[in-house]
Amino acid sequence: MTGIDQTASTDDGRRRVLGVTRSAGERTWRERLTQPQGATALAIAQRLGVPEVVARVMAARDVPLEAAERFLDPTIKDLMPDPSSLSDMEAAVVRVADAVGAGARIAIFGDYDVDGATSSAVLSRYLSAIGIASRIHIPDRIIEGYGPNGPAIRMLREEGAGLLVCVDCGSVSFEAFAEAREVGLDVVVLDHHQVGEELPATAALVNPNRQDDLSGLGHLAAVGVTFVFLVGLNRELRRRGMFRARREPDLLALLDLVAVGTVCDVVPLKGLNRAFVRKGLLAMHGRANAGLAALGDVSRVHGRATPYHLGFMIGPRINAGGRIGDAALGARLLTTDDMDEARTIAERLDGLNAERQAIEAEMLLEGDAQALIATQQDDPAVLLTGSPGWHPGVVGLVAARLKERYRRPAFAIAYDVDGNGTGSGRSIPGVDLGAAVRRAVEEKILEKGGGHAMAAGLTVRREKLAELAAFLQDALAEDVAAARSATELKIDGAMTAGAASADLLHMLETAGPFGAGHPEPVFAFPSHRVTFADTVGKGHVRLTLADGGGSTLKAIAFKAADTPLGQAILGARGSALHVAGALSLDTWQGQERVQLRVIDVADPQCSRL
Repeated sequence: MTGIDQTASTDDGRRRVLGVTRSAGERTWRERLTQPQGATALAIAQRLGVPEVVARVMAARDVPLEAAERFLDPTIKDLMPDPSSLSDMEAAVVRVADAVGAGARIAIFGDYDVDGATSSAVLSRYLSAIGIASRIHIPDRIIEGYGPNGPAIRMLREEGAGLLVCVDCGSVSFEAFAEAREVGLDVVVLDHHQVGEELPATAALVNPNRQDDLSGLGHLAAVGVTFVFLVGLNRELRRRGMFRARREPDLLALLDLVAVGTVCDVVPLKGLNRAFVRKGLLAMHGRANAGLAALGDVSRVHGRATPYHLGFMIGPRINAGGRIGDAALGARLLTTDDMDEARTIAERLDGLNAERQAIEAEMLLEGDAQALIATQQDDPAVLLTGSPGWHPGVVGLVAARLKERYRRPAFAIAYDVDGNGTGSGRSIPGVDLGAAVRRAVEEKILEKGGGHAMAAGLTVRREKLAELAAFLQDALAEDVAAARSATELKIDGAMTAGAASADLLHMLETAGPFGAGHPEPVFAFPSHRVTFADTVGKGHVRLTLADGGGSTLKAIAFKAADTPLGQAILGARGSALHVAGALSLDTWQGQERVQLRVIDVADPQCSRL
């Protein structure tokens, strides 16, 4: 591999790439592959006959030689656990199977994000396939807040629900489920959020992150838990003879929805999750789900969908209804088989997404000003920003932007006129935000709160903000400092623009899909001349790179115009830059084109080889 500094290695043999010690993103560029992984890569390439670049990507992501062949073709059949390995799964399966046998009406209560919408749709579509009526309720973020609530439960019961199944929520809904008992409504929970030792009373609560769960499936999104539940339910219904005169539902046909929820909830793409996404992306290509097909059309997704398309184009539009519009739109879109209705809902969600982007931009300006002052004055481990004028449905997106910009966990909080704050936080790798929020609830600093390592939600009184800030500083400062000191950009290889071909991308796809926990390959392009650079769209920087052999490569740096990265690119027109980024294929009118998504750049004159 070109551009490796042989003299500047870490203890594990990872060498510096292109001599870059301080990039525009203030990072050192290091080879991702360690020396021991290099030996594994060579063995994988020799045993399986795969290209060296694929073997290197696999080995650098800790794929052992003995698992390499299975890794290249992950199957649901091979990776699916016995559903009963999850705590309370057998009770959940039996209770729902009883409701199915009795022909009871089943109500589904889902969260208002993508994971909740896809979980609700997967369960609803399965029930519909076996002739059971179900009714999905997605709570209004502003009026009802997160999770099950008493008024909604009473409404569902009055409508005739004989069983309530909560997906992607419910693990801490003590009060709501007490009301469910009062009105005679049994509850089954399918969730994945972190929880304490005490659990609400239910007929069954399936959550691989329960403290007594030994399944090892805590990395699943709620939609993954729901799919595993359906495997168990299908097995039980088969045992009861339901399919003697009826065709079994095609569970694999639901994997397109499972893939969307898995990617958008940013859970690790390892093991079963990776199989879900690999097979789900194939299912999406068939356009069998009218809602996903319509969303792909309005999002202008050309060719085969990728995790990037799901996470940054499809997902935000599904989320838009829950953030600033009708929370039920996403689930309704994903359950309809009417293409005309699907197009209408997709176009509405597309419009809401544009509106959300405008609201987010305005909130981010204020949040950025608050964060800048805080970092200059106190340099807190965790940023706490907020305003009475902010939209509660957009705070999570603002928190994510601030987290990226200031490289530390961040909360954005919307306050009402009474001083009640509804906030959302985003974390950085190595800092468990969900656990800290749960402890703050236990210590009565927060009214409510929960989540997982990388994202958390909370409800806080404004007068408690200083106490919350002190608590988070004490709880997370050490972890944040350690995480922020890791300022390396890991590089999988170096190449020229001429080597970045569609064939290369197709080879790399065999080691994918890539996402959280299974990072996409990052390549360095040494001393490429910036022949064109300009701002486009909403703060993006588009550029063209040229190597010394006459080949060019189109590239883009998203939302970078006002960042050091964007300014470095725009200031280098006509000059050479070391560029690092991730390659992707764009299909337009049947033609495949390679594009680079720029992650970082460095000045070749300031690098030492």
